[in-house]
Parts: sequence; C-alpha cells; structure tokens
Amino acid sequence: MKLSRRAALGGLLLSAAAAPSRADDWRPSRSMSWIVPFPPGGSNDIFARPVAARVGQSLGQAVVVDNRAGAGGTLGGMIAARAAPDGCTLLVGNTGLTFARIVYDEGGFDLARDFAPVSLLASVPVALVVNPTTVPVMDLVSFLALARAAPGRMTVGSSGLGTIPHLAIELLQQRAGIRLTHVPYRGGGQALQDVVSGTIDALVTPLSTVVSYVQSGRLRALAVASTGRQRILPEVPTFAEAGLADFRVSSWYGLFAPKATPVVAVDTLHAAVQAALASADVERIWAEQGARVDLVSRLAFTAFVESETERWSALAKTIGIPKD
Repeated sequence: MKLSRRAALGGLLLSAAAAPSRADDWRPSRSMSWIVPFPPGGSNDIFARPVAARVGQSLGQAVVVDNRAGAGGTLGGMIAARAAPDGCTLLVGNTGLTFARIVYDEGGFDLARDFAPVSLLASVPVALVVNPTTVPVMDLVSFLALARAAPGRMTVGSSGLGTIPHLAIELLQQRAGIRLTHVPYRGGGQALQDVVSGTIDALVTPLSTVVSYVQSGRLRALAVASTGRQRILPEVPTFAEAGLADFRVSSWYGLFAPKATPVVAVDTLHAAVQAALASADVERIWAEQGARVDLVSRLAFTAFVESETERWSALAKTIGIPKD
C-alpha cells in the first residue's frame, strides 16, 4: 500500500490538474462531525484530531471530533452508519471494526458493507513486550522456548476480547505452537500498568503505547509485527527476523463515510485528508507515535479494508471469541 511522499503528492497535483472544477463541486454545508467510537485520549483520537483540524481549514467548516464510546466501537459505528450521507458525518474507524460484527451480534453495521472508505490515516504495528524482571529473556526465540517449556504459565495481556492485540496473541500461539494465558483488559491503559508492575508477564499492544517504557528499560520489546524495523525503536527486530515469517499485524486507523455519500464528497474529503497527511507537522506527530503515514488512493484503501475484513473475520470466527 505504501507510496513515496513525492509520488503521492505528485498524484494529488495531477488529479487536481485533470479535474480543476472538482474542488468546487462539493463543500460541506455545515460543520462536520468525525465520530470516534472510543473514549478520548486513545489512538483513534491521536490520529484524528491533527488531521481534522487541517481538513476543516481547507474545506471551510469546523470539524468536531465526537467521542461515542461503547460496545467495542460498535455504538459509534452504528451512529455513523445511520447518519445522513451528506459528507458531514464520518467515522474514525480502526482494524478492530473490520470484525466487530463477529464479536458483537448486536453490532448493527458492517464496516465493508455500510461505509465508503475515505482515507487511511495511520498505521502502527503491534509489538510483543515483556517485563524484564518476571520474564528475563532477551529475544523472541528465548520467549517461545520458555512458553513451550511451561504451557499456559506465561500471562499475556491485551486491550480486550476481540481486539487486534487479542487476535495477534491468538495468531502467535497458532504460528509458534505455544500456549499462553491471555488476560483481556477493558482498554490498554490498565494492561500497560500491569505489565510494568509485573502483575502480568507480557503484553501485545500497538508500538506507540510502549515506546517510552522500552526506551527507559521498564519493558523489553522482543519483536514488532511489521515488514521492517521501526525508526523510533530501530534495535527491535521484526517477528520475521526473529523466526516467524510473514507475521504482520498492525493497528491502522482510517476515515469512513456512510455508504450512500456522493462520490464527489468522498473524493473531496479524500483529497483534503491526503493533503493534511502530507504536512511536515503531521508526519512529525505520527513519527513520535511510532506510526507511519501512507498516502494511498481511495481504491487502494478500499481494497485494503476488504482484505483486512476477510482476514480478521476468519480468525475471529476460528477463535470463537466469547460475546461480552
């Protein structure tokens, strides 16, 4: 999916040159609402607000980031799916919503069916971190050996049942042939506190949440689930480097419009978001979070969402996640 910044910006300029009147075809008729279906202060918030401010400036209307938490993101998702398809109400979704209908029978919406993907906002790989006191291993190979020697003894936390970190833990057990004891939390904050204190042995979480803890030595990152090493923690190997080929799991964040939103509105929003993502200050903020800025077409993002929905829904069904 990744494009170079130069190529992406060139594509934006070529699109504008090819259709100079498109920018005047649609403008929001009122202030816009970007629904974040999780509590304030989380990753969705972090990656929505800087972009929302710039999109509002470019389109001449304020953008209000509206946190509507509940039921693993499905409450906010339902509100956005049922909103007027006029381009003024959008959903800030993430990877977990691709399979929310599997986890929550009353979810009431399907990300791929009920929404038109507007733009990818950011992508953050998950990492496996351990408390170096309770799990005194230096690398993934040693961690897996320890897990095989004592099946089920090692406790590994996640931000909750049916989240991407949870599915990453299940995938790790399948691929590595190990058995861990999964400890689900209702959010990543308490899980992080418990691995730092030694209450649990390990944690699977987006890299952005543990960077400072790894840098200070309070946690040890054993591997990151990306295709290459991350600039913010270049010493941490990928899972592939550590012996698990093609182990890629990212928490990504994107913007979605109700399905019936006119194409011209979705195209205009896409261009405005891409321009915001191309700014140097947004790139800096993303880098500080261990996130990546990908400037990709709407078509590419739509195909990506479809493939992610198929991938994670299949795994969620296989696991048989208990309903909350």
